[in-house]
Amino acid sequence: MTTIETAQGAKTKAKKFSSETIFGKEVMGHGFTALPNILVRGQARLGLSTTQFNLLVQLLSYWIDPDRPPFPSKKELAKRVGLNPTTVRINMAKLEERGLIRREQQVTAAGDYGSNIYHMDGLIDALKALEPDFAEERAERAARRAETERRQKKDEAAERARQRGLVRRR
Repeated sequence: MTTIETAQGAKTKAKKFSSETIFGKEVMGHGFTALPNILVRGQARLGLSTTQFNLLVQLLSYWIDPDRPPFPSKKELAKRVGLNPTTVRINMAKLEERGLIRREQQVTAAGDYGSNIYHMDGLIDALKALEPDFAEERAERAARRAETERRQKKDEAAERARQRGLVRRR
């Protein structure tokens, strides 16, 4: 728990976010990237290499305003992930070929080419298409968990009954 002050000056206890508890306030103070678990858990289903996955995560980290797609330079992406710009270019082209991203070339006021704008609609559509599979898997896990709990309760009840029977015999 942490103490926060309201606009009216009252102090109240607020529960820390789990990420702040795990990583610490200082680390989380530098921001975080929203990353759907379906993207993380569905990496193989989406056919993403580790490099492509990392590049998508980097693009998502630049996407702060939903109405303004990310537009980092390939040089900046390469620097962040420790790859050469050619490797970044090749992998971004593969992501585009698969329809997960769409590049739009920016042109500066002087008429020069600027960095690409990366539209992520294809990735979002792909994740939404995977969601029913993940929902089904979640339901199956819940059913297995419920069955396991039912068996445990039954076993516990049988054990209690057995123990009562042993105690009565003494």
